[in-house]
Amino acid sequence: MKPRQKIRKGIILLSFFLFPATFYYLSPVLIIEASSKGIINGSFVIFFLMLLSSFLLGRGFCGWVCPAAGCQESIFLAVSKNAIRGNFIKWIIWVPWIISIVMLAIISGGYHEIDFFFQTTHGFSIGNIQSLIAYFVVLFLLIVLPAFVFGKRSFCHHLCWMAPFMIVGRKIRNKFRWRSLQLKSELEICKHCHTCTEHCPMSLPVEEMVNQKSMENSECILCGTCVDGGKQGAIKYEWEKI
Repeated sequence: MKPRQKIRKGIILLSFFLFPATFYYLSPVLIIEASSKGIINGSFVIFFLMLLSSFLLGRGFCGWVCPAAGCQESIFLAVSKNAIRGNFIKWIIWVPWIISIVMLAIISGGYHEIDFFFQTTHGFSIGNIQSLIAYFVVLFLLIVLPAFVFGKRSFCHHLCWMAPFMIVGRKIRNKFRWRSLQLKSELEICKHCHTCTEHCPMSLPVEEMVNQKSMENSECILCGTCVDGGKQGAIKYEWEKI
């Protein structure tokens, strides 16, 4: 394993270990409750920062920081099958959720307070038995179980309420052609060893993307597994316009 991938995996595993403490800052429920009271809470701020980061880093958060990534990639030891298709499912979840947040904020008269630590206990997410139960429900029913049933990183593909923020941001970036981190391929030096596709944690057809000379994919998390896995260097990171 290349040093960069050791660092990446170390970061997402650490993020997963800290998930009990940071759980509320990624909560899709608390942002609804806070919006109904006109409060900008921690998850509101984090989701907004995800959107902004995607202008430059795409879904880099998903590949390098997300605690759910650490959980899911640790499951790779037991689950090797690729995720089934169905990326549209998360949009069926996300759109009504966003609409409900906006409507509740309007009904409450707009946002008039910022409380980053809303509903936390001294800044920590799990402070009582109710929050502990909520944590394990999300962890096992939404993240762990789908991985075993539907394949690698199923949560990212099908259920994640955070990914659409970055997908939307990436599309905005593509529209205005801003410079950003992205993958570039050189078909001429590709040996078609299939390593990139076989090792992609998001089950993407990476070799097919290389053949088409188009590495842009809304499900790509810029983890760099394909960059560091190939011996020929056919795929690399670049900072430029699409």
